[in-house]
Amino acid sequence: MTYLHWDTKTITDFSEKSVGEMYEKGYVFTRLNKGAMHQTRSVRIDLSKFELSSENRRILKKTGGVMLSMHSVPFADYSHAIGKLAKDFYDTKFGPGIMSAQKIKEMLTDPVKSNFNALFSYVCRTLQGNITGYSICYATSSFLHYSYPFYELHAFAKDMGLGMMIQTIQYAKESGMKYIYLGSLQRPGDTYKLQFSGLEWFDGMAWSSDLEKAKKELIPTISTEAGIIKS
Repeated sequence: MTYLHWDTKTITDFSEKSVGEMYEKGYVFTRLNKGAMHQTRSVRIDLSKFELSSENRRILKKTGGVMLSMHSVPFADYSHAIGKLAKDFYDTKFGPGIMSAQKIKEMLTDPVKSNFNALFSYVCRTLQGNITGYSICYATSSFLHYSYPFYELHAFAKDMGLGMMIQTIQYAKESGMKYIYLGSLQRPGDTYKLQFSGLEWFDGMAWSSDLEKAKKELIPTISTEAGIIKS
């Protein structure tokens, strides 16, 4: 899987101010190595403008009963089962080789190599026992980068991924944060991120709230001369 990015930088100053300035310029932390950041078509929500829509509420109702908790990374309670859950999720959803259990372990337990400092868990209590999903994030006092979600695809409700995201958006807003970053706009399937009020996206030069323009960036166009699809 290839990821859209215009520039790559490796930072050595991990202060909240320095990292925040990089995110403001469209850069986001990656899983590649310590300090590695990509400048991409980043997406964020200005939480002062965010309100739940009727569709957001419908998703929350459908995925009701899920309890969100935040944990510090390095995560002391890491187990092999978490790495396997992530690998199985990414293998099924995106194809083999996208994410390894070893990489998840590194991201959650090795501060020398990992850029991430928070793990969110989403626990659903059922008659069969607890079913858990996770997202590996980067958090400061002013913003949260929601990233690398995974959960039991066949056990959770169909819209569990979106429900986890909405719950985390609410958490960030209630925590008094200014922004939550939701990854990037790369493919047509990413248009679901455009549903949130207060949404902005980085166009390579500046932050924009023009959602119609964002949709055009994601919709493939057919080249009649070459007979191929370009995105």
